[in-house]
Amino acid sequence: MKEQSDEGSTKKSLPYDGEIICIRGGGDIATGVIQKFARAGMRVVVLELQKPTAIRRTVALSTALETGIMQVEDITSRHVSYARHNLEACWSNGEVPVIVDPNGTHIDEIRPICVIDAILAKRNLDTNKRMAPITIGLGPGFHAPDAVSAAIETMRGHKLGCLILHGEPLSNTGIPGVLGGKSAERVLRAPCAGIIRHRRKIGEFLKIGEVVFSVKGIDVQAPFAGILRGILATETEVFPGMKAGDIDPRELEKDACITISDKARALGGAALEAFLYIKRVKGL
Repeated sequence: MKEQSDEGSTKKSLPYDGEIICIRGGGDIATGVIQKFARAGMRVVVLELQKPTAIRRTVALSTALETGIMQVEDITSRHVSYARHNLEACWSNGEVPVIVDPNGTHIDEIRPICVIDAILAKRNLDTNKRMAPITIGLGPGFHAPDAVSAAIETMRGHKLGCLILHGEPLSNTGIPGVLGGKSAERVLRAPCAGIIRHRRKIGEFLKIGEVVFSVKGIDVQAPFAGILRGILATETEVFPGMKAGDIDPRELEKDACITISDKARALGGAALEAFLYIKRVKGL
């Protein structure tokens, strides 16, 4: 009985909750991370922008901010305002709460054991080791162990998903990975500042020259035939050159636009590995 009492008092004195994972960002890659942790039994909370800029919205749990609730494969997210009882209600229902908190102001109140930056901004906006006992950063800009406990390589290739405990991921090349022989040309960008208006939907097959979307009356056409894999939410305000859509030239499986990608799954597994490894090393 004495052991149980001591153990209980120790748990109460801990400055964090060992079951809560804060994930900054809820886009398609982050969704791969969210799924891994949720399936592992962790209580996950997603911190997002007021208006997320996810391209692959049909596989992004952040879409809950647009629709109220979103399901990707077996994981359901729900947009809630920040309050502890709202988070607990989602977790009790087997859902992932998504809150608007781009600056991570609620992290101290949530007291997570781990904060994962899956924003993929190609740089570290402000994630740091003071936020939680374990911090993990995906992609360029995260130096371990100075800024985060571990960084994860996100560039396609042999090192995709590698854990970096000393150093940082490869710098951003600015060139999208090659899919079906296409690279930079598969990314559709805003021609000017304004509001994006959809002309086609995610999952539709595009012929070369077809109009995909427009901004201030300027049409953006498909440069080659392929599947519209992603596009910003309609009515999103864009700036010149902003990534707004993604065409995949490959012959994709029917459900490819509504299921988590190979890259997102790989990075999700890497993030879970990083968490468990560091947790064991630190004795948390």
